[in-house]
Amino acid sequence: MTPDQFVSSLQKSRPAPVYFFLGPEPYAREKCRRALVQAVFSDDAEARDSGLTQLDLDEVSLSSALDDARSMSLFASKRVVWIGGAEAALPRGRASAGGEDESGEKDANPLAAYLAEPTPETVVVIEASRYGFEGDDRPKLERVQKFFSAIPQVVEFRPFSPEDARQLAQMLAKKIGLQLGLAELALLLEATSGDASRIAVEIEKLHLFTGGARKVTADDIAALVPDAQAATIFALVSALGRGDRTRALETLDTLIREGEYMPLALTFLATQFRLALAAREAGLKSASQIQAHFNRIGTKIWGERARQIEQTVQAFPKRKLEQAIESVFAADRNLRDARPDDRVIMEEMILALTAKN
Repeated sequence: MTPDQFVSSLQKSRPAPVYFFLGPEPYAREKCRRALVQAVFSDDAEARDSGLTQLDLDEVSLSSALDDARSMSLFASKRVVWIGGAEAALPRGRASAGGEDESGEKDANPLAAYLAEPTPETVVVIEASRYGFEGDDRPKLERVQKFFSAIPQVVEFRPFSPEDARQLAQMLAKKIGLQLGLAELALLLEATSGDASRIAVEIEKLHLFTGGARKVTADDIAALVPDAQAATIFALVSALGRGDRTRALETLDTLIREGEYMPLALTFLATQFRLALAAREAGLKSASQIQAHFNRIGTKIWGERARQIEQTVQAFPKRKLEQAIESVFAADRNLRDARPDDRVIMEEMILALTAKN
């Protein structure tokens, strides 16, 4: 089930005896943790303090953790036993089916026995947050999932999609009365890479900084949000894509004054031009087509970034895109010469890329 489905289920019925929390996304997991604690203990802080137990399978065995869950407390009529580090329970040595591994753990048998007779008024949460759902982590995550497959109630914590991240930012801003325009919202999403936890933290910081009395500006985000400086590089990309020489030179001046590392800026530029060239060769015309195409092949593209690529595709014919990639490569090589003048090299590149042919 999704985190939202989990929270909704707690509002409709009593918690299940055991849950398996799978996936690395921290924001939704913390939201689910708070909802579960609220559902079990209501607003009784004393009951929560005495009834909430946190264990880690990097420190104790699964059998020991479940024995703790079986224990009846003299001080708490209801309990939540939170067991982290589920990955550590997997057998590390050769084990026959149902046999013992080198650590002495009998596979998932302790879990099966507990599920057959769970402790009344106790909710057990087993958490596996080490591995993601994609890439090299996927086989490891599937192995963890298989090991704990006896648990019927599984909550998956996948990364937020670009659309979900945008909706979350808008919801949080509205909730606390932060005046955040669409352009500033796009800048915030770029600067935080759409990470839900970072979005929540940065929105709170921006609210404290502005006091909710005025609209958030791009300068506010650049000053407060880590990595927001990268958004200035995207502004340079956008200006080059439009062929706006004046704006491109002004943006370059900003980057140099802020101490941006020019080879890194060139890396962003090269990526932008390569994506635009790939989009042109694939016959993609709109931002929505670009976003869908690259997300489908595993390259995450935000809506704002897709619009930047669209602008670049529209501004540069194929041959000029190829020349742009060559110009960026030449500038990067020149920056690595002995004692180069970074500003002069970058300005020459901008003049070449914005020249009217």
